[in-house]
Amino acid sequence: MSKSSAWLAAAAVLASTGLGCATKKYVGKEVGAVNQKVETLSDSVERNQERIGRNEEEIGRQDGEIRKVDAKADEANQLAASAQGDADRAYSEAQRAMKGKLLYEITLSNDKVNFALNTAELSEDARVLVDELAAKVKADNRGLWIEVEGHTDATGEATYNKQLGEKRAVAVRDYLYTTHGIPLHRVAVYSFGEDQPVADNATRDGRSKNRRVVVKVLE
Repeated sequence: MSKSSAWLAAAAVLASTGLGCATKKYVGKEVGAVNQKVETLSDSVERNQERIGRNEEEIGRQDGEIRKVDAKADEANQLAASAQGDADRAYSEAQRAMKGKLLYEITLSNDKVNFALNTAELSEDARVLVDELAAKVKADNRGLWIEVEGHTDATGEATYNKQLGEKRAVAVRDYLYTTHGIPLHRVAVYSFGEDQPVADNATRDGRSKNRRVVVKVLE
């Protein structure tokens, strides 16, 4: 072998050996980078799992609160249903009363027993008339029904007058119950507000007559 050929062969071997070392270093570097990425991803996954765990706890807590609210809503619905049942029974009793035969009635509306403006308080003279009516009812000793109608004049808003008429009728009903022991379920209360005037609301005397309560006794 000539010196030049040997030199070329040696150069080739050196070149080959140097390339191999460079390739190993490159692979090692890349593997290290990949391992670093894997560790970073693992840390990220762990953090995400922790956040998911906290979210699940929060969702569970909120579900518990929602169940409490639902339970309270169910309780409120049951109470409303019970109240509606009571109202339906009262309405049925009132309907029966309305279909009965009128036996007698009184009207609390004149110079002595009328209701003052914006009040629902019974005067002493009004109580006397109610006392007489209650005495008749108890003397009759039958299952009689009583309708109490509240009326107002046209002063003020219609909605307010409706409420005021009811207060006046309720005042009579409560007096019948507390003073004479007339059962509440036998007394139906209605409010007509300003809708059924018996006199001219344009005059003071007419408005006074319209502020009244009519008590009807039916069998």
